[in-house]
Amino acid sequence: MSPEIADFIIIGAGSAGCVLANRLSADPANRVVVLEAGGRDINPWIHIPVGYFKTLHNPKTDWCYRSESDPGLNGRSLDWPRGKTLGGSSSINGLLYVRGQKEDYDRWAQQGNRGWSYDDVLPFFKRSESHEFGESEFHGGDGELSVSLIRARSEIAEAFIDAAAEMGVPRSEDCNGAVQEGVGYFHQTARGGFRCSSARAFLNPARKRSNLSVITHAHVRELSFSTEDPMRVAGVRYSRNGATREVLLRDGGEVVLSAGTIGSPQILELSGIGRGDVLQKAGVAIRHELPGVGECLQDHLQIRLVYEVGFQTLNDAINRFIPRMGIGLKYLLFRKGPMSLGASQVFIFAKSMEDLDTPDIQFHFQPLSAGKPGIEMHPFSGITSSVCQLRPESRGHIHIATPNAADHPKIVPNYLSATADRLCAVRAVKFARAMTRTSALNRFIVREHVPDSDPQTDDQLLDVARNFSQTIYHPTSTCRMGRDELAVVDERLRVRGIAGLRVADASIMPSIVSGNTNAPAIMIGEKASEMILEDRIARAWPVE
Repeated sequence: MSPEIADFIIIGAGSAGCVLANRLSADPANRVVVLEAGGRDINPWIHIPVGYFKTLHNPKTDWCYRSESDPGLNGRSLDWPRGKTLGGSSSINGLLYVRGQKEDYDRWAQQGNRGWSYDDVLPFFKRSESHEFGESEFHGGDGELSVSLIRARSEIAEAFIDAAAEMGVPRSEDCNGAVQEGVGYFHQTARGGFRCSSARAFLNPARKRSNLSVITHAHVRELSFSTEDPMRVAGVRYSRNGATREVLLRDGGEVVLSAGTIGSPQILELSGIGRGDVLQKAGVAIRHELPGVGECLQDHLQIRLVYEVGFQTLNDAINRFIPRMGIGLKYLLFRKGPMSLGASQVFIFAKSMEDLDTPDIQFHFQPLSAGKPGIEMHPFSGITSSVCQLRPESRGHIHIATPNAADHPKIVPNYLSATADRLCAVRAVKFARAMTRTSALNRFIVREHVPDSDPQTDDQLLDVARNFSQTIYHPTSTCRMGRDELAVVDERLRVRGIAGLRVADASIMPSIVSGNTNAPAIMIGEKASEMILEDRIARAWPVE
């Protein structure tokens, strides 16, 4: 088969990739090809908000990555789900719409990344968004991504909110407004009771365009390069149905890597771009030494505390046939109830100690409990109080071990390797346990299930974090943006030293944002699209 020809090749139809596909194909003169390793998003559980219980750990929709044994977790390794379907992780995530703090983006700009301050990126958040609140200073009213209030509340969730208020956390209707600090109900990327993934919001409306081609089950093997200029990308080689195929770029075209924090550095390394010692050990010829590829990995580590309560929770309804059928019927008829919920109901953004300028811990409250997300419920009435450090200092890495694109790279998070992170973990567990002693919540608590050893000392509390924590699925920063020696892309997301290649996904974050990462990834797709189109116009109309 003769190769396809494109102006833009987007690798990955995930949170950012779907935005890029929409924006870059809006001009019919641009030929856009999207390569997605997963299949179509036809699994019905993708579109039902609570369906992440069915799509996580499912190899048809999840890459099913697993981290290496981690000393910071007492040698445990963790499942690292990432979306493998149209929409990427936005099709299997918990639907929570959180942007992070204003200060996160201002810090990026202060580090030399011009154009990435909060004032710079807010318009891109708003451009994507159609919020139930309507258009305002902080929200968009007519974007493609539907953001709505949750469609189910409970007495135990209200008690959790009241408990946080007793701890001095102000009530909040919107953690994405003027101030993040507060306690309230999450907003969800949902529309009419259905998930609003990046594929549904951005890709589906653009699929009718004749200049956009979306190729599923296309597993990228490597980038190809110009014979005249070995540092200019010429196209992409991929495998599909057992055959190797290629998409080539027109003159002046670009490849945009949007394969995510794991996939993007993996493809760079398979193409000979990265740390020389890593490439040589994996058996890949070095094309361009770029030492930051795969380095600087960050993730949010959630410490999941579980309590048995003397109040019926979703455990009781899900574990019993008739109530479970009632939940299904309520969703079927009204698109409401527990099946319309994302991963968590209540957020808390709080300060774990005095004198902090902004919150440093985040809670996700669930009126249910399980061994880990996606696994069957506990047999008792349970709740989960999950707390994570917002700005961890620990950094890990992700690198290939073989030249085979089908082999998963090695994921080394280095959780809790920084002293500041260990101290924050202890404070976070203390804060969470103190909440259960408030008058609002204590009347519901029967016993502490996790941990079950009644830890008291700081060392014992740190062991709780080491033994009972899980990833919260927010990996970032493995192709980080910046000006230092470990920066992989510049502020316009161009890969340093390679022409015709950008990265646009959560991997470019200089540091992890203070919250969930799906909304920022979509913003990155928006901003990348504008920069790509600006640069294309500048090349077509050079300044004299």
